[in-house]
Amino acid sequence: MASNSYHVLRHAPSFTHILLVSSVLRIALVVYSEWHDAHSVVKYTDVDYRVFSDAAHFILNPSPGNHAEGPLARHFNVGSPYTRATYRYTPLLAVLLTPNDWLHPSFGKILFAGCDILAGLLMYELLVSIILPNAQRSKPQSEAQKDGKGATAPASGADSTRRLATFLVSLHLLNPLVFTISTRGSSESVLSLFVLATLYYALKQRWDISAMFLGLSTHWKIYPFIYGVACLGVIGRQGREGTGVTVFTRSIVNQQTIRFALISTTTFLALGAAMYAIWGQPFLEESYLYHLTRLDHRHNFSPYFYLVYLTYPSASSPPEHILWKRLLRSPLTSFVPQMTLALGTGLLFGRRREDLVFSWFVQTFVFVIFNKVCTSQYFLWYTLFLPLLVPRLSMSSRRALVYGAVWIGTQALWLSEAYKLEFQGQNVFFGLWIRGLIYVVGNCWVLAGIMDTYCRSSSV
Repeated sequence: MASNSYHVLRHAPSFTHILLVSSVLRIALVVYSEWHDAHSVVKYTDVDYRVFSDAAHFILNPSPGNHAEGPLARHFNVGSPYTRATYRYTPLLAVLLTPNDWLHPSFGKILFAGCDILAGLLMYELLVSIILPNAQRSKPQSEAQKDGKGATAPASGADSTRRLATFLVSLHLLNPLVFTISTRGSSESVLSLFVLATLYYALKQRWDISAMFLGLSTHWKIYPFIYGVACLGVIGRQGREGTGVTVFTRSIVNQQTIRFALISTTTFLALGAAMYAIWGQPFLEESYLYHLTRLDHRHNFSPYFYLVYLTYPSASSPPEHILWKRLLRSPLTSFVPQMTLALGTGLLFGRRREDLVFSWFVQTFVFVIFNKVCTSQYFLWYTLFLPLLVPRLSMSSRRALVYGAVWIGTQALWLSEAYKLEFQGQNVFFGLWIRGLIYVVGNCWVLAGIMDTYCRSSSV
């Protein structure tokens, strides 16, 4: 970073101040949400939060029509969160939010906001202790010499690292999308915290703890399992040199990688078994199987939504007997390009610990773009890594602004058409799908640009 940037950062707020402002902002929004919801027809609180709260209420209030169905359910006097229609999550979420029922309805919002703050703390620790020092070492020689002009200035030591870390974390903590989603009652911040904890211990090379958090993250929501591929690549690569199929195979399958896979899989299965033991088959069907076979005909950013809309089965629809049409309409078909890209990029880029952030970012980006359902809150899954990735990007401010404009502009283009459908009732499904394809192409171009500007570390 140039010396003038260090001069600017010298006058930036401290990390403590950023945490304080972020906390006060979230508390204020939670308090405001109570007032707003009481005085407005259009609620500030996310509809999913009401689903969570109802599920928590059902757990605490079993009845003849509301009871857990697992093999060990008779030993627990609890109801089933799945009594609440559209609850498609792990029972752990409903258990966490039981204070909504006996303490205060906004307890869950405070919990989610708190997870935002804890995620910021993890980001800061990673930036200061690992990512920023590694990024400085990975700079091209010409850049390092250019920055070296201010190397003796007071602002270019540990203090500048802390201030740069503070600035980068503030991009997350003060991001309107982040604090709005958590204070409206979305549980994404809990998963974000689990994923960051997985990354934190992976970069610290505490692989057993990282594996347990990966298992927990995957239990909470399926998609983080894709990060396991990159982790296995990093673990297997340690202490091994050379190229070729044999070396590659041994780097993937060895004692260390098997240990990591066993710990993460055992954690995932143990949590699943515990939930099944209490809540039974509804847990499997609603938390996991539903998402595999889900067909959502409502408009969203996904390139598949229009096809789903046109072929969505009705009660009177005859069964399809032509194989290729059945495959085309199957909700599992969309997993082929999505998993190929998400797992393939993990194998390709997940070979060194220094590149884990980059690998996870790329994996998540392509996973979201090609998911069969894609909404705005899914963007948090990959923007979570941006503050940790920025130090390794060699990108001009002008180029960054162009990428940001394309990313925001393609969403705005889609949203302007979606407004006509949702609020004016116009039949613009085809035009909305075309704009969705523009969104996909634009985001792929942005991702390619970010990949092009990524600076790999010279260390192995």
